[in-house]
Amino acid sequence: MHVLLVASLVAGALSVAAFAVWFGRLFQPTVTDDRRYKDPPPLLWRLTWPLVLTMGEPIAQILTERLRDRVRSRLRRAALDYALSAEQFVAGQVIAASICAALAGLLSLPRGGAPLWLVIAAALLGAGLPGTWLRDRIETRRRTLLRELPFYLDVITLAVESGLNLSSALAHAVDKGPPGPLRIEFGRVLRDIRAGRSRSEALHDLSARLALPAISSLVAALLVAERQGGALGPVLRAQAEQRRSERFLRAEKLAMEAPVKMLLPLLVFIFPCTFAMLLFPVVVRFLEEGWLR
Repeated sequence: MHVLLVASLVAGALSVAAFAVWFGRLFQPTVTDDRRYKDPPPLLWRLTWPLVLTMGEPIAQILTERLRDRVRSRLRRAALDYALSAEQFVAGQVIAASICAALAGLLSLPRGGAPLWLVIAAALLGAGLPGTWLRDRIETRRRTLLRELPFYLDVITLAVESGLNLSSALAHAVDKGPPGPLRIEFGRVLRDIRAGRSRSEALHDLSARLALPAISSLVAALLVAERQGGALGPVLRAQAEQRRSERFLRAEKLAMEAPVKMLLPLLVFIFPCTFAMLLFPVVVRFLEEGWLR
């Protein structure tokens, strides 16, 4: 009896040790990632970075080139192309799906376990959360870029009209402008030019990276004026005025949409309370006179 007990304890200890070794190897990345020239990853990926690196290699073999390009494009528009690769982003989606499915199972243990449909629904929800977060980040960055663009165009216009060339005017705007995504993007254009790329290539990359009609129109106008030898000052001033007009039009559109958006809260929350306050004395009067008995 004692021999069986000791053997069971030894087998249990060996099993725990084997599981610990396997678990440690699971979280020890087999793929190294040189991040000296990269941005820090977002919080979810930073907390699970060893697992992201481990899963990145098999995911890279599954992803199609079309899906990889689409994820890269979205990461570029969110300014995360120097923080995550397409494979690492998909690995984060898989991790989020696993965490949500595990939470659904754990929370359902007191009730006898979670049904399969609940685990699948939780996994799908978790897989969609990183995509939703990325879409919100892209939209927030787009609005910030469009809001900052007229100011930076005014600064660049004044610098060009004072005698500076376009590269020096961009450097002046980056030095004097407020911090934000547009300042980072213009600084990236300057780094590309200083690294030996032509100004047209750097501007084309800016247009492709941001994928905004306003930026594409600006880049096209600058390249045409530079190719034809025209003055950049009037072109930049016209672009600034156009972007400012578009900003006012967007503000007017949002102001006109506000009453429509307020209609549902009015119908659901305010009107019932108003009707209840108006009808309360009538109901009390009916009760006192016995009409509702």
